[in-house]
Amino acid sequence: MSPYEQLGFREIWCVDFEFYGGPGDLPEPVCMVAHELVAGRKIRMWRDELMSRRIPPYATDDDCMFVSYSATAELGCHLVLGWPFPANVLDLYAEFRCLTNGCSPPSGSGLLGALIYFGLDSMGAGEKQSMRELILTGGPWSDEERDAILEYCEGDVRALERLLPKMVGKFSLPHALLRGRYTKAATRMENTGVPIDMEALEALRANWFEIQDRMIIEVDKGFGVYEGRTFKIDRWDDYVTRQGIRWPRLPSGKPNLQEATFKDMAIAYPLIRSMHQLRSTLSKLKRLELAVGADGRNRCPLKCSRSSTNRNQPSSNKFIFTAPSWLRSLIKPGPGKGVAYIDWSQQEFGIAAFLSGDENMMAAYLSGDPYLAFAIQAGAVPPGATRETHWREREKFKSCVLAVQYGMEAWSLAQRIGCTEYEARELLNLHRKTYPKFWKWSQAVLDHAELRRKLWTTYGWYIHYPATINPRSVMNFPMQANGAEMMRLAACFGTERGVRVCAPVHDAFLIEFELAEEEEAIRTMQGAMQEASACVLGGYKLTTDVKVVRYPDRYMDKRGKTMWDLVWGIVGNLKG
Repeated sequence: MSPYEQLGFREIWCVDFEFYGGPGDLPEPVCMVAHELVAGRKIRMWRDELMSRRIPPYATDDDCMFVSYSATAELGCHLVLGWPFPANVLDLYAEFRCLTNGCSPPSGSGLLGALIYFGLDSMGAGEKQSMRELILTGGPWSDEERDAILEYCEGDVRALERLLPKMVGKFSLPHALLRGRYTKAATRMENTGVPIDMEALEALRANWFEIQDRMIIEVDKGFGVYEGRTFKIDRWDDYVTRQGIRWPRLPSGKPNLQEATFKDMAIAYPLIRSMHQLRSTLSKLKRLELAVGADGRNRCPLKCSRSSTNRNQPSSNKFIFTAPSWLRSLIKPGPGKGVAYIDWSQQEFGIAAFLSGDENMMAAYLSGDPYLAFAIQAGAVPPGATRETHWREREKFKSCVLAVQYGMEAWSLAQRIGCTEYEARELLNLHRKTYPKFWKWSQAVLDHAELRRKLWTTYGWYIHYPATINPRSVMNFPMQANGAEMMRLAACFGTERGVRVCAPVHDAFLIEFELAEEEEAIRTMQGAMQEASACVLGGYKLTTDVKVVRYPDRYMDKRGKTMWDLVWGIVGNLKG
């Protein structure tokens, strides 16, 4: 039986589009080449032919399959052209990532890297770059250039033809088609984009370098650590010592100033939150390069399956939700519209509870406040405790739960909550005593990874581990990766039911709606998220929280409000 017969489809189409477009704009298709592998048919079309068609020139029926590499690019052209999506999508990028996840293929995970991995011939990277640059000019192109672009496009299709037989048998087809189904949802989300307050954005862009200088001056008044635009490490060391903050150290003894460390410490010590926001802004946004199209929508590739846990990994300086939290206040629905931020309540805690089958942990999740429930179950607060009466204890037990989820040791937890290492160790021991079934399951996960050198999710996303395993990443994988499965399913269900999903955000979605349709849109998306959680967790449904913003209000992340107000005070002074 041939590789194509093994797949069991009447027609198998390898498809590639070339396109161009400015940051945040929808793609402008230039050409398309498609090869059908069973009967050997070939199609080449230039932009005028594409624009004149209402349906694709290839079959998209249930018994046919569409094959691409990073398929959101091709499916984005489908949306722009008004073409229906194929019923079945096989994205060989996602399958190559799954096949090699944790193994670091020597030439990367792009199409060239996949070809090299399987010992197949490929176009040189330099030639590929020069052709992309030619396409991105947007034309006009000479006859010779047009022929070269079509030939370049067909080269990628031929590459797919060579790659597919090598990969058949190395992936589960049902799981692969489910991941392909998600590329359709991701394409819809990329196409929708996030509504941005263009007037505010232009005011920031016009004064960005001056704003940064003023931000440094204003924020640093309380710290005294900057010299011009230079963050002086020794001054920061002196500051945290004076404040009694036990800052994490590098082997050299210098303070650890990595973004993740600074973020954790800003949570533990709110007095340094403004410095974290400032450093994050200066490092991520040297230039304000958010990808916002002419229609005022923030759009950029979500980069599906890019992370080891199969989460999206969009650019940190082009996507509004990977920018510093204060900048999210640029999100503003248009007249007659609203947006809703819908997130799962303590998603990772719920996943850990229901996958491990720990009854105490499940009861804590179902209580609606697992952090306070943990404190009650551990005997640290009385049964009638509330957020208001025992908020300090709740915060401490919340930090303990998060520490467990991220594999923190006692010294890290101690630094995060400002206690002694002994106290932090006792907190972690309380977690072990309260949730013994979870810890037994977690140890079994680690044992399996050490024995088999791989783990996988409910829907077959694999990770391969090297000889030396980091126990923290192993223990966190089931929560993070199954959370990603949940996100993908919810995105499929929501977009397929007509919800305008603007963006996925780790464990949440931003949706947009006409104000008259607010209730239905939110109910539909919440239903999609609950159904997705039930699929991943064997019938158990996680709850969701909703934050609604209606025109003329803007979205506001409470973590960034102080910095937003500071920046707009600076903008007002510059205008004055």
